[in-house]
Amino acid sequence: YGCACSFSSGQTGVPQSNEEDLALSRRAARGDSAAFAMLVEKHERQLRGFLVRAVGRDHADDIAQEAFLKAWRAAGQYDGRARYSTWLTRIAWRCRIDALRKDRKAEAGEQSESYRMDTGEVQDMLARLSEKERAALVLCEGHGWTHPEAADLLDMPLGTLKSTVARAKARCREMWEGANNG
Repeated sequence: YGCACSFSSGQTGVPQSNEEDLALSRRAARGDSAAFAMLVEKHERQLRGFLVRAVGRDHADDIAQEAFLKAWRAAGQYDGRARYSTWLTRIAWRCRIDALRKDRKAEAGEQSESYRMDTGEVQDMLARLSEKERAALVLCEGHGWTHPEAADLLDMPLGTLKSTVARAKARCREMWEGANNG
């Protein structure tokens, strides 16, 4: 399971593939809004795609906007050891968790309904999964993240992430077979 990335000679522990994002983030930390705009342009589509699948179109834009704002404010904290997209998605996921906490407090304990996804069989199946199952499945199968990357982002042990993905796949398979047999 060796790392297939090369490391630069100038940055200890920073994969060469992350150097451009690290340089842009450092410039953004010094107030260079053009550098941050380049990071947004490079990573916005992937982040929004994940959020639409994970939380629904209605909430994805708000969470993405908040995540980019927090990333701008914390640009100096990106150290280049992980992909910038991983760091950014972790920020977005935490924004999502914060929003859920606020919703729960505002609704005085009333559980909010699951967010509606776009129409279609795949979206319907994803909507029937728990939020953790949906996020794990979309990250690993839809966006090609490794299990360790997704486990780190979702703040769960690697074994738990793997079983969550397997359970989500099994549930989708059952839903698919049920829809085709009935």
